[in-house]
Amino acid sequence: MCGIVGCIGTNNAAEALIDSLERLEYRGYDSAGVALVSSGELNVIKSKGRIFRLKDKMSSKIFSRTGIGHTRWATHGSPSDINAHPHTDCTGKIAVVHNGIIENYQELKNMLISRGHRFVSETDTEVLAHLIEEHYVGDTKLALREAISEVEGSYAIAVVNRDEPDKIFAARKDSPMVIGLGENNYYLASDVTAFVKHTRNAIFLHDGDMAVLTNNGVSITDFLDNPVMREVTLVEWDIEAAEKCGYDHFMLKEIHEQPKSLKDVMSGRLNEFTGDVELKEMTLTRAEIGSLKRVIIIACGTSYHAGMMGKYAIESVTDIPVSVEIGSEFRYSSNRVGPETLIIAISQSGETADTVAAIKDARKKGSNVIAITNVVGSTISREADSTIYMRTGPEIGVAATKTFTGQIAVIYMIALYLGRARGNISPEDARSIISEMKSLSQKSKLVLEKEEYIANIARMFVNAPSFFFVGRNLNFPAALEGALKLKEISYIYSEGFAAGELKHGPLALLTTNIPVVAIATRCPTYDKMVSNIKEIKARDASVIAIASECDNKISQFVDLVIKIPDAGEYASPVLSSIALQLFAYYVARFRGCPIDKPRNLAKSVTVE
Repeated sequence: MCGIVGCIGTNNAAEALIDSLERLEYRGYDSAGVALVSSGELNVIKSKGRIFRLKDKMSSKIFSRTGIGHTRWATHGSPSDINAHPHTDCTGKIAVVHNGIIENYQELKNMLISRGHRFVSETDTEVLAHLIEEHYVGDTKLALREAISEVEGSYAIAVVNRDEPDKIFAARKDSPMVIGLGENNYYLASDVTAFVKHTRNAIFLHDGDMAVLTNNGVSITDFLDNPVMREVTLVEWDIEAAEKCGYDHFMLKEIHEQPKSLKDVMSGRLNEFTGDVELKEMTLTRAEIGSLKRVIIIACGTSYHAGMMGKYAIESVTDIPVSVEIGSEFRYSSNRVGPETLIIAISQSGETADTVAAIKDARKKGSNVIAITNVVGSTISREADSTIYMRTGPEIGVAATKTFTGQIAVIYMIALYLGRARGNISPEDARSIISEMKSLSQKSKLVLEKEEYIANIARMFVNAPSFFFVGRNLNFPAALEGALKLKEISYIYSEGFAAGELKHGPLALLTTNIPVVAIATRCPTYDKMVSNIKEIKARDASVIAIASECDNKISQFVDLVIKIPDAGEYASPVLSSIALQLFAYYVARFRGCPIDKPRNLAKSVTVE
């Protein structure tokens, strides 16, 4: 949510900032702007709307070696040129960009107004510019430190000052910020995608870090000005991984990357001969695993659906009860957690604010936390006791695809790991599940070979007013995810249901105009699922079935069938999900929707 960029060195900062902002478009935004220090002047250019509008407003005559930029997603104040970042102080020499929320901004704003400061925007961020001005006596870093000491809330902040033209100042608390170390150039950003074109050497700032970037390097201190050392991380993917590579959309590219990403996530972690899972990142001892009384999975959005699949998997191979909690609600429930509770936190970005806040609370109460994420150095990886990385590569499309199936693979492995450690599953049964999981890479290729057929079915339903998605057991969260994908990118209202719950209310909504996608693969609940389909057909609704290749009778009960390879109970929902991703993609495409940048949505939700 929102994107910060900064550049200092020998490059033309104006060009570098625009390029970096374009690479952060996937995070979601409604306006953009830059602040460039040039020839003793501070030039601030900003615009509502897409970045091309900002480019149109920028003068090619401006050459700068120091600058910051921002893509804004409105929280305080509607989208407008005035509310766009950067924001400046009364003197016009200090510019600030900010991600996060300043919770006490109104109190600070009233105080600053009483001291003669003039505000022009509706944002909370503008308070920061005026606070820095209030404390500035020739040292911007000191003024920033004094300013943030008065601030309550979350922030990643970047500041430039025309009086100190060869420096960029930054501070971080509860919002991501990373520094890129290039050749004769240094970069600042919300994530590495912004600068990976220039360098793969990154420093992830921690909460409570301040940084100063100059032409000669980077210095990092804590908020008390004590020097701190932060590890330089080599980003394992290159710029090609963040490009479309011939695909029309990032989402389609990432759907097609799943055979490889599924293979990568399991590589070196599954031993089909012994039935063991080798998770070297796991810090839990066998004694601690043996003492567990409860598992709580915490996640939001798509990650929550992966967590639901994890609940079924863990409970089926261990004797531990599992609950799945929405990150934003967990903190306000009466959950009693402690050393005998294992927390599994799932976040694609590793920066989901609600999930991060939830695990901080759980750790204070003595719970062990395992994080599942895709981003090395992310906040969640530093807050957790153990972190299992998905290794799926960057995901640029806002709608999660390969990270969803990667999350499922990881949580399946954790389930087997716990089951083997507690002696709840035999080596023979574990080997069978491992074999099933390893087949996913090849079988997902077979699903992708049906792309044209799925696209043709999708074309039939572009004008549907709404959709139902139904499934049972592990296919229920797959149905929820299928509905979420469709509503996210096509803007068709879609809802997922446990198929057995239809008769308890949702059947009242069915009409001949509302198609139903029924996940009816060969699994223990197949017969009950067929009965549910008959209930639906009795209301004259059209049914599209996701069915197993071997199923020769399902077509007599439904209108259309999308067949996926025969697979076991664990693998089948993953394959169904890939088919539903393609279905959602093509419905959205035929409707002319902006698939990679759906309205009002952001890739990473970094505010609570």
